[in-house]
Amino acid sequence: MTPSNFRAGADIATPNRTKDIIRKHGFTFKKSLGQNFLIDKNILDKIVAAAELSPAKGALEIGPGIGALTERLAEEAGRVAAVEIDTRLIPILRDVMAERDNVNIVHGDVLKTDLHRLWKEQFASCEQVSVVANLPYYVTTPIIMKLLEEGLPIESIVVMVQKEVAERMAAKPGGKDYGTLSIAVQYYCEPQLVCIVPSGSFIPAPNVDSAVIKLKRRGEPAVAVRNEAAFFKVVHAAFAQRRKTLQNNLSQLAGKERKQELGALLESCGIKPERRGETLTLQEYATLTEALLEAGILS
Repeated sequence: MTPSNFRAGADIATPNRTKDIIRKHGFTFKKSLGQNFLIDKNILDKIVAAAELSPAKGALEIGPGIGALTERLAEEAGRVAAVEIDTRLIPILRDVMAERDNVNIVHGDVLKTDLHRLWKEQFASCEQVSVVANLPYYVTTPIIMKLLEEGLPIESIVVMVQKEVAERMAAKPGGKDYGTLSIAVQYYCEPQLVCIVPSGSFIPAPNVDSAVIKLKRRGEPAVAVRNEAAFFKVVHAAFAQRRKTLQNNLSQLAGKERKQELGALLESCGIKPERRGETLTLQEYATLTEALLEAGILS
């Protein structure tokens, strides 16, 4: 399997070519779908370099738009599957990718797609598969969580997202950006900020800056827990009301009648009851979850 070397005219990721394609097909942007097309080739170079693709590897793209990133992925990867929700973009993508025999355009909503089936159908001959995408900002977190939680054989996830969301994914304990998304991402992956992307790199320009982040999938989760559901239940409870102490937030799990017992349990884990959820490391959450299971507060 080798990627096509065809290059039809200028790169798509330029203002003129993007406008030409939009004009040719009479395309109009849908704000509800968060459509912003990248027109900066330098940013594309950084995205593709971070993905570390090769002819033996595959790439899953989500929300390809008119194919600026798809074009570059096809040059580097052996197989590209691009999932697009907007029916109007399917004929445009098939037109601009017509000469690239290693690209398959899939019409669908990735949140409703059977990704395990897609993997078998699209990437059976690939040694590794990465997700590489400019994600629609309004559904970034649900898409990331679906990719992480479904146990897919993903090598890495390299995505462009809203800058503040990227900062939350990579945040360390103790800051305002650290929360449930930080913990979920870092449980499964090692995050690395690749670059910041100014709003002027898109047509139309969004109201916020963006960032490219790479999530390298861990061989094993960052911490050992015997019950992942319980672990994430504790994490979500700890951040239920960020201004409340850990003891107060976790009392919703233990019940008010066991609040004092909860305080003693926290102390036994080396965690002060007055601390807040944003100060705990992943290991402290794992230790706390185990203690809550042992005490019968969680099951």
